[in-house]
Amino acid sequence: MQTLICGSIAYDTIMVFPGRFKEQILPEKLHILNVAFLVPDMRREFGGCAGNIAYNLNMLGGNALIMAAVGDDYQPYANRLQALKLSQSHIRQVSGSFTAQAFITTDLDDNQITAFHPGAMNFSHQNHVADAKDVSLGIISPDGRDGMLQHAREFHAAGIPFIFDPGQGLPMFNGDELIDFVRMAEYLTVNDYEAQLLQEKTGQSLEKLAQLVRGLVVTLGAQGSQVYADGKRVDIPCVKAEQVVDPTGCGDAYRAGLLYGLTQGMDWALTARLAALLGAIKINHRGGQNHRFTREEIGVRFKENFGTTVW
Repeated sequence: MQTLICGSIAYDTIMVFPGRFKEQILPEKLHILNVAFLVPDMRREFGGCAGNIAYNLNMLGGNALIMAAVGDDYQPYANRLQALKLSQSHIRQVSGSFTAQAFITTDLDDNQITAFHPGAMNFSHQNHVADAKDVSLGIISPDGRDGMLQHAREFHAAGIPFIFDPGQGLPMFNGDELIDFVRMAEYLTVNDYEAQLLQEKTGQSLEKLAQLVRGLVVTLGAQGSQVYADGKRVDIPCVKAEQVVDPTGCGDAYRAGLLYGLTQGMDWALTARLAALLGAIKINHRGGQNHRFTREEIGVRFKENFGTTVW
């Protein structure tokens, strides 16, 4: 059985500002903000939530299937997915458009300022969940607005459990729409900022939202993560990274761990710890898809960090 990953395929142009945004932005001048950051370090990476999640899930041994829309400039990414042996059967190329593009500037405190051009993502609704066969679990990550709404309804109608992972796409939806997403999903995952925004938009506390799903996961960066399930909250410790190089894609790595744990029937404590370990491995490398690991390496590092086995 396969895990269907609905979300973006994107190119990430990542620039590193060797300073701190807070030292360059004057709070009293925000109404006339006009800043420029000198970024001597710039690179272009393969990214997008669907691409990043599939990359990590594939290394874990999961059966990842990407559903996404891309543009005329897709060929370099296609070559990469072919080399990784990741199926492209549900990646739709939209003529006359660009593949989604993220332009990310990161400072020394790991704060990020991102400009995002959705491009072909706006046509993601042309893909349909029913076209993918032998799917046992899905995830809806940031994508075109219409596509996210449609895919949630299609997962729900097909009886396929899925994770709702609104991410940066959360502001596109109002409170009623977000509640509908949560009611259709089996699982919900957000970071701490998104958790606050979700509560404000829906008027519901995390505890109330958790009652609508089988599991709600909130990632807290260096403070670890929290899992709300079975009427209680489980706190998951952060895995200390060897060094903090680039946070881009850490959330996607974490979500790949969640997907793998759920498909393997792991309990929440084990699943979230595996996810935390993947995030710590990723943050040690630049970009969303430049880190490598084997199942054996995961087993060793998991035992070192948590004192128990994962496989």
